[in-house]
Amino acid sequence: MTQCAAHPALLIGLLVLGLAAVLLLTVPSEDIPRVPEFMYGIVLDAGSSHTSLFVYKWPADKQNGTGVVIQHSECHAEGGGISSYAGQQGAAGQSLEVCLDQAVHDVPAHRHKVTPVYLGATAGMRLLHISSPEHSAQILQEVGHTIQSYPFSYQGAAILSGQEEGAYGWVTVNYLLENFIKYGFVGQWLNSGRPTVGALDFGGASTQITFVTQEQVEEEKDMMKLRLYGQEYSLYTHSFLCYGQDQVHKRLLAHIVKSQGYSVSVTHPCHPTDSSVKVNLDSIFNSPCTAKYKPSTYKAQNLLIHGSGHYEQCVGNVSEIFSFDRCPFSRCSFDKVFQPNVTGSFMAFSAFFYIHSFLQRITGITVTTPSQMEAAAKTVCQMTFTQMLDLAPDQAAHLRDYCASSVFVKVLLLKGYSFDEKSFSRISFKKKAGDASVGWALGYMLSLSNLLPSEKVQTWKALAPGVWESLIVFFVMLLVTVLVFTLRACEWKKRGLDDRVI
Repeated sequence: MTQCAAHPALLIGLLVLGLAAVLLLTVPSEDIPRVPEFMYGIVLDAGSSHTSLFVYKWPADKQNGTGVVIQHSECHAEGGGISSYAGQQGAAGQSLEVCLDQAVHDVPAHRHKVTPVYLGATAGMRLLHISSPEHSAQILQEVGHTIQSYPFSYQGAAILSGQEEGAYGWVTVNYLLENFIKYGFVGQWLNSGRPTVGALDFGGASTQITFVTQEQVEEEKDMMKLRLYGQEYSLYTHSFLCYGQDQVHKRLLAHIVKSQGYSVSVTHPCHPTDSSVKVNLDSIFNSPCTAKYKPSTYKAQNLLIHGSGHYEQCVGNVSEIFSFDRCPFSRCSFDKVFQPNVTGSFMAFSAFFYIHSFLQRITGITVTTPSQMEAAAKTVCQMTFTQMLDLAPDQAAHLRDYCASSVFVKVLLLKGYSFDEKSFSRISFKKKAGDASVGWALGYMLSLSNLLPSEKVQTWKALAPGVWESLIVFFVMLLVTVLVFTLRACEWKKRGLDDRVI
């Protein structure tokens, strides 16, 4: 074979090998069709107002499930939170059965016995533990017995501390946003290099703020160190018990009743003008959060509440359930609690999301600045119940409380946490991140099931998909160009030989 004939054959072989290499590089083994196999985990979020069950899953062949846990399904139990069943034998456990039944169907039968199930109770049970330790212990025992009657691997029922609730919520938010790690083109988990996002949670009985700070945390109990994926995070986290939405409404009403001399009829400036409602006084003063307002005796068992829809008076009354005086630290949020300056972006979820969404829906104001927040809250407070009902008929049961809730969020974020024009715009109000509900439940399961290892992940630099595709195209074009050039060179050489013969 001549030298020119050998070159094309060799180059064609190289071209075929190069293309094969490109295909091998761009089609990872994970893309080969196969039957997926998953591990599962279940978390029961026993909040103060309701209980939610979440089923999570991750590929069984992933070591530690690192970075691949996703939400498989969720269920919301009817009725109140488990703390509301105090003194009702067996009722707390029974309230979970519908969701546990759903979990039995959602998790494949052959995975039941190896599927861990956790129950975490939050501020509602923290309050019950304060007022009646016996009842809280009884409820935890009851729900434990109920869960153990199902074919899962029961891992216990516990009351989370406020610090744990805040930290797990922060872990969930940043895990779902892939701020810890991301999946690179080489099939490895990489350090994302992204800044973390702070977490703002607003539940039924408490509210939490958690974020990374470089400032000194002057109150040691509000500082938490976490080491995740080889990176250490210094967190400020604080939970305000009695500042959840349900307890805020109770405290606000108790304050108004006291300020109006415990009359059998009171005017509520945060309720719509055409609204009146009768409530039982025991429903107001049955909480440790309203103990300081409780009179020695009631003039009557029932209270008649008339709305006046007065925004300024509503702001004044809501502000009085906070304490902004006598800070023992260099700076405070409220109630003598130290807080460093808020830094970075934040995600606000739970009741924050629903209130923010309602404000935008009913007022048409895009609530992205402090002035817009105030304008939207003022607009809602000046609406009648009838006007709100026309705009949001599906929210009829909650319309009476939206003015107070909106004003509370405004005071909490702007005066309490000190978000300003710049930092407020960096708050995103979300219900979900990706396909998962945002809350503390995912972070809780990741931590308890060791799915958040502290070992260092791969640090290879991933190329952007567009750059990678360009390199592949360049590689192929280079081979083709060399082949064409060689073929033409051989052709020119052959012509030269032929000319000599002639």
